[in-house]
Amino acid sequence: MTWSLLVTLLALLVSGCASSSPSSSAVAIGAGLTGAEGTTATVYARGVPQMSAFAFDARGRLWIARSGSSSHGSDGIYIVARAGAKPVRVVSSIRGPLGLVWVRRSLYVSTLDGVERFGGLSGFTFRRRTTILRGPVAGAENNNLVLAPNGRLVMGVSATCDHCTTSPPSSGAIVSFRLDGTDLRVVATGIRAAYGLAYDGGTLYASMNQRDDLGANTPGDWLAVVHDGEDWRFPACYGQGGAACDGVPSPLGVLDPHAAAGGVAVYGSDVLVAEWVFGKVMRIPAGGGAATTFLSGFSNALPLAVAPDGSLLVGDWGTGVVYRITDATS
Repeated sequence: MTWSLLVTLLALLVSGCASSSPSSSAVAIGAGLTGAEGTTATVYARGVPQMSAFAFDARGRLWIARSGSSSHGSDGIYIVARAGAKPVRVVSSIRGPLGLVWVRRSLYVSTLDGVERFGGLSGFTFRRRTTILRGPVAGAENNNLVLAPNGRLVMGVSATCDHCTTSPPSSGAIVSFRLDGTDLRVVATGIRAAYGLAYDGGTLYASMNQRDDLGANTPGDWLAVVHDGEDWRFPACYGQGGAACDGVPSPLGVLDPHAAAGGVAVYGSDVLVAEWVFGKVMRIPAGGGAATTFLSGFSNALPLAVAPDGSLLVGDWGTGVVYRITDATS
């Protein structure tokens, strides 16, 4: 997601950009949400507006990144010790944190300026803070951050504009690097903005935001399985077929146009994707297929995470509420 475009996306929504209809099986599930029959929603926490990413530490505590869309004076990192606990601000003076991941005793945070590593947590204070990666691309956004099965960190890096024809090698890409920030490599390229990332075993899922300049030809945002070495050929290919898309991988599922596709989570046999603009969480079978509405009723759904107990947490960027979703198997 390119955060500077959020106001534009909202304007498109107001002017009539259509979203898909809610699932016919949607019912009231609690806490003001609608969802799939058999699910229940409760409020897990309140008080952190502009939530952009979640992570759980080894003790099962929820960590939340807060990032504004254009102004970053209130950005920070918070901890919620348990369901119902008041969030505590642990990190200030951070700009645009859009990715969080705990690796052993270190918290890694992707920001607009690079990647930070925090360590030596004592109470609610980190004793150590190290910038392990600067950039890597001036003017681009560092999005979600995850740990790969091979022990490297993987991060989405947006393109520097909506439909650039040239850009630095690491922009409009998914990159990986060691835990100390060295050995930066491009995993896949030609992706305008990969925001949400999630591994299921060795399978990497990514939400991909599409170009916004194509009018009636604007495609839906994508959920995709990403493999090393792929070129998704942004900006020439946007799923329209023909020579521009020869050899380009197909997405696992197609979301709404201008949805600002956000967080990704693997939940049961499905992959879930948050749609920021439409306040929904979409469901796509892990084997691919049509996207259907799993949850709705949010202001701006963004971060998703599966909790240690198997429940799903959804953060509402617009209201500062974290919702806990359970079903009969949770």
